[in-house]
Amino acid sequence: MQAIRYPLTFSFKITTLANDFTATDASGQVVAYVRQKLLKFKEHIEVYSDDSRSRVNYHIRADRWIDWSAAYAFTDHRGTALGKIARKGWKSLWKAEYELIDAQDKPQYHIREENGWVKVIDGLVGEIPVLGWFTGYVFNPSYLVTDLRDREIARLTKQPSFFGKEFKVEKLGQIDEDDDDRIMLGLMMMILLERRRG
Repeated sequence: MQAIRYPLTFSFKITTLANDFTATDASGQVVAYVRQKLLKFKEHIEVYSDDSRSRVNYHIRADRWIDWSAAYAFTDHRGTALGKIARKGWKSLWKAEYELIDAQDKPQYHIREENGWVKVIDGLVGEIPVLGWFTGYVFNPSYLVTDLRDREIARLTKQPSFFGKEFKVEKLGQIDEDDDDRIMLGLMMMILLERRRG
């Protein structure tokens, strides 16, 4: 991705069968189009340069069949490994927790859901007829990216909307240029997984 101008907005398309969204920067320019391939035994996500889908910049692939503890590896269009994101197993039952790992297989960042109660209440109220339609305007989870020293780097927040279709990424701290893509790819994969969970 080119130099990213924050905040970013991830906008899901609710009119398509595929799980896909566009990422736009602070000026409204599309910086990526993310598309999850359907009917794959192992998950495969393609990240295009824009919504015309003429050029794939990155691939995100699961290391195993759909599994609670799958890791998702990032590669560029040449197949060069950039790192991966892995869910922190049982810890993620209450609050989503992921680890971002660099290309040398070393942990680099953490992504944590800030308030587990939001997911619980959203799940309960979402089951109530009619009232459940409006949970997207009231219960909006947020996820914090921190480095290994627990310094805040970025925050992804679900925006009030029907069907949970918009998310905003804000920069909170200094991000090394080499890490920018890894963090964005990690947040893109994480939101695909978390949005499916509710």
